[in-house]
Order: sequence, then structure tokens, then C-alpha cells
Amino acid sequence: MHILQVITGATLVSVPFVSAIPSSTSEFLPSTAEQNSAVLHSQGRSPPRLWTRLRDSIIETIWRVPSRQHNPSRIPSSLSIPRAPSSIRARYGDDVVLRFTIRSQNDVQALIEASNILFLDIWASTNEWVDIRLAKDVVSSLLGLLPSSLRTAHVPIIHDLAQAVYESYPQPVSSVPNPHHAFSPSVQQSSETQNIFFQDYQPLSVIIPWMRLLASMFSTHVRLVNLGTSYEGREIVGFRIGVRPANADLPTERRKAIVITGGSHAREWIGVSTVNYVAYSLITGYGKSRAITKLVEEFDWVLIPTMNPDGYVYTWETDRLWRKNRQENNLQFCPGVDLDRTWGYEWDGSDSRSNPCSEDFAGDGPFGGRESKVIAQWALNETNHHNVTFVGFLDLHSYSQQILYPYSYSCTNIPPTLENLEELAIGIAKAIRLTDHEHYDVSSACEGSVSSHKKRRGAALRSMQSAGGSALDWFYHDLHVRYAYQLKLRDKGGYGFLLPKKNIVPTGKEVYNAVLVFGQFLLGRGAQDIDWEGDFQFPAHSRPNVPEKEYRGPDEEYEISNQLEDDDNENDTLLGFRTQKV
Repeated sequence: MHILQVITGATLVSVPFVSAIPSSTSEFLPSTAEQNSAVLHSQGRSPPRLWTRLRDSIIETIWRVPSRQHNPSRIPSSLSIPRAPSSIRARYGDDVVLRFTIRSQNDVQALIEASNILFLDIWASTNEWVDIRLAKDVVSSLLGLLPSSLRTAHVPIIHDLAQAVYESYPQPVSSVPNPHHAFSPSVQQSSETQNIFFQDYQPLSVIIPWMRLLASMFSTHVRLVNLGTSYEGREIVGFRIGVRPANADLPTERRKAIVITGGSHAREWIGVSTVNYVAYSLITGYGKSRAITKLVEEFDWVLIPTMNPDGYVYTWETDRLWRKNRQENNLQFCPGVDLDRTWGYEWDGSDSRSNPCSEDFAGDGPFGGRESKVIAQWALNETNHHNVTFVGFLDLHSYSQQILYPYSYSCTNIPPTLENLEELAIGIAKAIRLTDHEHYDVSSACEGSVSSHKKRRGAALRSMQSAGGSALDWFYHDLHVRYAYQLKLRDKGGYGFLLPKKNIVPTGKEVYNAVLVFGQFLLGRGAQDIDWEGDFQFPAHSRPNVPEKEYRGPDEEYEISNQLEDDDNENDTLLGFRTQKV
């Protein structure tokens, strides 16, 4: 293997050569040659300093990014995207995505039963709507199985799925108005769209070397951890970000850890990119931001971008909409299990989840998914043998913009820390809303509606996608993580799993701000002397004027309805909730 060894500042970096996009092993991907024809050039700027040119040359070499001095005439003149090739048309045919409006639990049950009969792919569901992928010639069959109330209560949200899939893959870069700032240690620069890594979605063959590079450059507080291997033998790699403060107690003291995961479902690319964005912001912010430095000293942050590496690779090389992992089942032509149905707590293999061809096949028993099993074993080993206490868990998915707390398996069993779970979830939703005016609903994972344990807003509709065996429930119940959430990221259905790349940085900023809220809440009184709002990332057009934090008395109660309906109050405090020392 070729190795590039250069000095960047005082750090020796050794990284393997990789391509920006995997080698052309798949007929479903755009041409690699076209991918690598991007031109990045500067206009009207002073020459970069020597170390900047050196660092940029490393990235240009590793990721095959053409130099900014290359001939600008190579930039394609057309901004139009060609029609999907026949290979993609053959796979996705005339599939569409329909949105059904639901008004009762009977509507939900009818859609569940009809989808099971026809083996349809349910993309997302809330208390108001359900998105279903199906072929055009199956629409009449589906409507025939539904009650009259649903036969006219649907609209198409993706008319041509094959074309939408094709457009979701990285396309040749037509123009880049600003020069890139590759891997700048500056938090402000690193969060902007000029950062080449976050200009587009990245394959696993780029993500892993990028992680190694960061671990080498920031070795004082970052290391890579191998949590185990996938079914096909790929390493499940994560960042471990943390450092002991100078006045730390004895090393035998238990270390608090927060886990952030993405990519459990292979097609949810935005979750993978967002975990990487948050990791990069934490890594580069240490030592420059008081808030981030405090979080990195007080907690170990374990960020796992791709829990399902086999499935993620498969979405790049074969089927963009693949959901499950890639392990073999009893039916050879229906491989894979839904990893978020295979965790040990309240595992449920009934109904469609017992069918290997179902998108939510739960496997043959608890921890029947290779990847969920090895991650659970890693977490238990950390707890039992390495003095680690897990205090927070964020599982990133897409889509529908929801913040979900336990339990997923049941709407009747109430989590014992419900009030605290709701309070922190509301704070997270507020931080996201103030970032870029995006609204995230808060609910139990088993429901599709926002509710309070004191006052229900009508009857809660059980989610079509709720089930036992979720990572959320296992971390909360079996690992005793007091603050566990599943975040369903952008968008609300316009693109679904095929979210355009322009959303990578905005979504990253939303979740980064949510992570700051999460960490501040868990710090308790140790967070009170830090200007947390000053470290939030906002697009230039949406940064709010945030007043001083108001004091919240220890006995003050919070109503979910009041918190979430206060969207237009410009005088909202950004972090107006009680912190909880864990």
C-alpha cells in the first residue's frame, strides 16, 4: 500500500491513498473519472501560507481533488443533471413514494396490514402522515386493500424514484465559487461549506482514512476505537474524544461517556455525515472553545459514523435504498436484518419482522444482527472492565425531524425518568429551531404525537415503525443510560432518504448545537460559568439575538405545549432549562 508521510506543523501524518469515490465496481454509480474532474480554484485572494498549502496538498493527493491551479476550462458548462441510466431504471423501475394522511389508529392499522400483504417499504411515519414506496402498477392494489377514508388521502412526494436516486449520488462539480479550506483547525472555517469533506456525501473508503487523519493530527484528545467487525469483515470504527483535566482525580475514577451513532440503516446517509460533522467540530474546538473543552474534559465522546458498514458500502455500490445489514438469512435471496430491531431488550420477531424479505426483519432472535451484537458487547465490556459509565446516547436516523425518547416497544410502559427526558428533548428541539428555523417534534418513540405525562394531546397514535429490539430502548433500559434519544433528521419528506448534499452542513450545525445543549444539561452546575450560546453555530442569515439566560427555579415545571408553541418569541433564552448533574 502506498503511504504518504509529511509533516503538518509538528504532527507526523501517515495515511493511505484512497479515491474520492470507490473504484468503479458498480454500474449504478456515476463515472469515477467524472467525479474527479472537479476544479477548485481561488479568485482574488492572497497566496496561502506555506503550512496551508502543504496541508491542502495532502488532502488533494489523498482524495484526488484537483489543484486550485488547474485549468478552469475543465469545469462543465452545463448545470443540468442527465437522466438516470438504464441500469438504475432497471432496479427502481417506475417506483414512486406516496404520502398518506392518517387521522385515526384504524388508518394506521389498515396501512400496516396492507403494506405487510404487499411487502411494501414504509419510509417514514408520524402522527399525521405515512410515506410508502411502491411501484406505480401496485398503487391500485394497495388502494383496494384500504378503507375509503384512505383511498383519496394520498399525494405523491417523489414522482420518479429512479431519477431521484441517480441525483443523490455525487455528481461532477460544475463550479465552486470559493476556494476550499481543507481541514482547517479553525472551528469557524471547519463548519463552512468550503470544507471539501462536507461538500458532499462520502463513501466508507474516504471516511475511514479521514478519521485516521484526524486521529493523527489531534492525538492529544482523539483516538480511533475498533468496536468489532461486521458480518463481511469490515471494522466498525469510532472516534473516542476525551482528555483528563489537569486536576483530575485518580485514574480509577469512573469515566462518564456519551455515545453518538449513525448509519444503522444503510440508506440514511445524512446520519453518517452528521456524526462526522459533530465529531469534527468537537475535535477542532478543543482548546479554543471553553464549552467544548469542558465537555471533552468531563466526558468521553464515542462517535460511530457507520454502525452498518456493509450496508453502507452496498448503498454506494449497488442499491442506494438498501436498509438492512448484509448477513445471510434462511432465504438466500433476502439477505440482511434491520439492526435497529435486533437489540436484546424486548426483541420482537412477530408479524412481518419474522419475514427475512421484510425491510424490518428482526432476525432469528435477540442480537441476531452481527453489528448490534458486537457494539453491545463493546459497551458492556467498557462498563464492566474499563470503569466507564454511559450517561448519554444519541442515535441519528432519517427522516421526519423528530426527537424520540424511550420506549419504542411500548406506549403503555412509561420510562421512570420521563419528565427529565422530555425536558432535555424540548431543549434540543429549541436549539435546533433557533439554528435555522427547522421544527423537530418531540415524542415517545412508540408514538407519533407530542405528549406530556401530565396532559395528553388527544389519543396518541402508535407509530407504524415502533417496535421492540431498538438500540434506543437497550441503551436506556439494559445499559441504564439516563438520557437516550433517537433523532430523526431532515427532511419532512420532500426528498426522504435522498436528501441533497446542500443539507449536510445545515443539518450538521443543528445537531452540533443540540449536542452542546445535551452536554450542558448533563454537566449540571458545572456548566453555569460558561457562555454556551457563544459557541453555537448559526448560518449567517439566521443567527438570533440571544439575551442573557434567565434563572429557572428548582420547582418550576415545564409544559411541552408551551415550550414548543413559542417558536416566534425572539426573546427566548436558548438554553432555558434546568441542568442535571449525572
